[in-house]
Amino acid sequence: MVTIRADEISNIIRERIEQYNRKVKIVNTGTVLQVGDGIARIHGLDKVMAGELVEFEEGTIGIALNLESNNVGVVLMGDGLMIQEGSSVKATGKIAQIPVSEAYLGRVINALAKPIDGRGEISVSESRLIESPVPDRPVKQ
Repeated sequence: MVTIRADEISNIIRERIEQYNRKVKIVNTGTVLQVGDGIARIHGLDKVMAGELVEFEEGTIGIALNLESNNVGVVLMGDGLMIQEGSSVKATGKIAQIPVSEAYLGRVINALAKPIDGRGEISVSESRLIESPVPDRPVKQ
């Protein structure tokens, strides 16, 4: 039988106490009430902002657009086939943005600006809010 001395136990406890991380992360979460036709109704996202990205537990991203007193209407940015009533949703704290670059010209992308034309990733260094004014000058053709 293995015996452990009292000083070894106290050293182990002391090390664990020193390694303890007291950081608390507050996450704004909600629950799916209803989903269909690319829209989900969420209860509990009390601090969500209009245009904020939300993430469903199975990975689908959505944009919170309809903020009501008891629920939030979210537009799904994916098929959402795995989202069900009772699924968990968390707010990301990020307003919907889209990457912008000359590299997008001539490319085929999905609603999340991910390339779907098989020509590889698109290098981007800048992004703009989706709900932002258009540039002052027209784009040259």
